[in-house]
Amino acid sequence: MTTGSTLRFAEKRELILDGAARLFNRRGIKAGTLSEVAATVGLATNSLTYYYRKKEDLVVACLMRSIGALDGVIADVDARIAPGDLAGRVRALVQGYVALLAAIEDGLRPALIFFGDMRALPQPQAAPAFAAYVAMFRRLRGLLHAGVAGAGVAQLAAGSAARRALNARSHGLLSQLLWARAWLGRYETSDYPRVAAAKADVLLHGLAAPGQAWPLHTMPAPEPVPGEAGAEGDTTTREAYLRTATRLVNDHGVGGASVERIAATLELTKGSFYHHHDTKHDLIDDCFERSFALIRGVQWAALGQAAVGGANGWQTLLAATLPVVALQTSSQGPLLRLTAWTELPGALRWQKYGTMNRLGERYAAMVVAGHADGSIRLVDPAVAAHLISGLINALAEVEHWLPGDGPPALQPLLARPLLMGLLAPPLETP
Repeated sequence: MTTGSTLRFAEKRELILDGAARLFNRRGIKAGTLSEVAATVGLATNSLTYYYRKKEDLVVACLMRSIGALDGVIADVDARIAPGDLAGRVRALVQGYVALLAAIEDGLRPALIFFGDMRALPQPQAAPAFAAYVAMFRRLRGLLHAGVAGAGVAQLAAGSAARRALNARSHGLLSQLLWARAWLGRYETSDYPRVAAAKADVLLHGLAAPGQAWPLHTMPAPEPVPGEAGAEGDTTTREAYLRTATRLVNDHGVGGASVERIAATLELTKGSFYHHHDTKHDLIDDCFERSFALIRGVQWAALGQAAVGGANGWQTLLAATLPVVALQTSSQGPLLRLTAWTELPGALRWQKYGTMNRLGERYAAMVVAGHADGSIRLVDPAVAAHLISGLINALAEVEHWLPGDGPPALQPLLARPLLMGLLAPPLETP
């Protein structure tokens, strides 16, 4: 029997989890504090510790609730949509998750924490959170695996290479689901069902119009220019800080990429750090601008080649996308996780968000150009651009779930399922 005190305890705990998720999403797991959470829900810090003794315990509770919410969507799809219906399963999954986000935006469901800097969580708290996340991913992979039977891609289910392909498709789909939280806010929640349908259409059928081919050879990353990001000879200078800080932010969030950790990773002093950057946020700002410059450079090169060589919209989009994938594992990589913008302070946060959107608009323009010449299917160009940005964001974690795969493997494993669609047959290899 539920008593009044038990009910009040549960209600207060839910209020704490909601406030904590919002705070950690804004400040990051490492930077957010128990006192800040307590202030957001009108409690003294010592009263909050009655519910969660340590901040890490609170973070785990937030993560478990987010994992459980996504798990619930997966379970619902698995129960309702028959195995073998890959298209139906993907549509239901996207619709279900987007409906969950709409309910959160409308205040009907509590906020859910982002997963971006889970690796900032220390042991022993990290163990149960990661175990739950891996179990959720396996259920999602099982959903996709069951769906491929009869969808023309059943060979993904057997063999080590095929398992890597299935893993890549599953991680790509999960990344695109989670990435939606970065851009759905640009729409009214009443438009979310339409956006979900447009998103599922691109995920299933890709962007290429009939007759457009996947390139026969890997598109390499652009060569670094001496003195610019990724150029050789910068191992103890500013560029080394940028690359190291980017890796740490990708894994541990902005709060977890401390000056001490960056300097120690490079075996340099904090004094050396401050010789190149006034503050840590200056460094993170530079990390963003470095990744933006690399993406922008690939886009400009693709548009320049199209102007000179007469490439169609599909070919231009490939040339603006695949070299970005190659950048991740080149000497110029890695690229910064785009969702790190949420952890930046005030004006800097929205400045980076604005730049990210402007680069996305360029992808949308390429899709429209492909519509005009018939090389790209008729899709929602804004949604397509968001999914391409989601592909770029997913690159930040690729070394953890596709270890050892360089550009030749990443382009067909990660980019092709998005650009050609999950229903496209796997790329034949000799």
